[in-house]
Amino acid sequence: MREKRKTKKWIKWRHKLVRNLAWVAFWPSIKFKYRAKIDKFADSKNRQYLVLYNHQTAFDQFFVGITFSRPVYYVASEDLFSNGWISRLLKFVVAPIPIKKQTNDVKAVMTCMRVAKEGGTIAIAPEGNRTYSGRTGYFKPSIVKLAKALKMPIAILRIEDGYGVQPRWADSVRKGGMRVYVKSTIEADEFLKMTDGELYQRLKDELYVDESSPNKEFHHKNLANYIERAMYYCPDCGFSVFESRKDIITCKKCNKTVRYLPNKQLKGEGFDFKYQNIAKWYDGQCGFINSQSLDGFTKTPLYVDKTRFSEVVLYKNKRLIDKKAEIKLFGDRIEVSGKKPFVFDFDRTGSVTVLGRNKINIYFDQRVYQIKGDKRMNALKYVNVYHRYKNIHGGENDEFLGL
Repeated sequence: MREKRKTKKWIKWRHKLVRNLAWVAFWPSIKFKYRAKIDKFADSKNRQYLVLYNHQTAFDQFFVGITFSRPVYYVASEDLFSNGWISRLLKFVVAPIPIKKQTNDVKAVMTCMRVAKEGGTIAIAPEGNRTYSGRTGYFKPSIVKLAKALKMPIAILRIEDGYGVQPRWADSVRKGGMRVYVKSTIEADEFLKMTDGELYQRLKDELYVDESSPNKEFHHKNLANYIERAMYYCPDCGFSVFESRKDIITCKKCNKTVRYLPNKQLKGEGFDFKYQNIAKWYDGQCGFINSQSLDGFTKTPLYVDKTRFSEVVLYKNKRLIDKKAEIKLFGDRIEVSGKKPFVFDFDRTGSVTVLGRNKINIYFDQRVYQIKGDKRMNALKYVNVYHRYKNIHGGENDEFLGL
């Protein structure tokens, strides 16, 4: 009989070496660029954990890695694994765990089980997205099922003031400082006795961070720059387009301007702006979308953007279709025109997700397509309109808009 082929271990000796080298390499950025105060978690050297953290900055994974004394295996979206040689290098040096965004990925669960069995610490941002508003966002209750299947102690890691330092919509890192620490741990013996609902509520409570209050100041010469990546709703104009420069946001329809203050609050220039901060404005934007029937936006597009259009070959690379495509958002579909026209009608589209600052993935007919706009493109509106359409036509009174 043939001998059973041994399964290669996910955890490699080099991961610890890379973790220690990364600590040395990134410490200056953590200390001087982000001014992050990181409380080392003393109990992490000899025990494995399932680390759950709220997602605020582009550097969060490094903050988590510094907090723990052993290598951490991050659950990351498939986009990270579809960038050719860069993805292969990341897989070699840190072995992140791939997951298909917006799906129940059984393979990702099995990989987590494998890493747990080998004694590894696993880190997941349950939101799956960085916050646009400064508040911890929605996450699926399926995280509870995973935690109970892994039976690892849970470490709740909180990132605070990261939104003030680096909002998702911004490129700049602001002066002000932030904190990263393990707030609490939940032993397996404790959470296995809880109902799924009880554990889910506890995770929501402990991971929830609201950065909308004027608790401290964050300084930079371009405080409002690129805020149009997040906001497309004007209280006076409805669907709109914004332009940002330094600390000023201007609606291009009504020309009213709003100032973004160092304490994260908003102030209308010569008028009383309806919203005190981005979180309240973001809530107003969601409320506006959820009030729309979308029936009036099937002939004339809501928005038109110039973009780069590719097909994602999952876990390999991206195949460029058109580097100068035009994308149109309608109330029931997304159209891409250029060298090869595409129509993504929402009834046949499996999902629309936003990645990073200005990328969109469209899951359509067992394929994944990616749209990447210019630096000022708002990708969020495509996700919100798609989910509003699905909520209406799915016959459910759901207000979830994709994030």
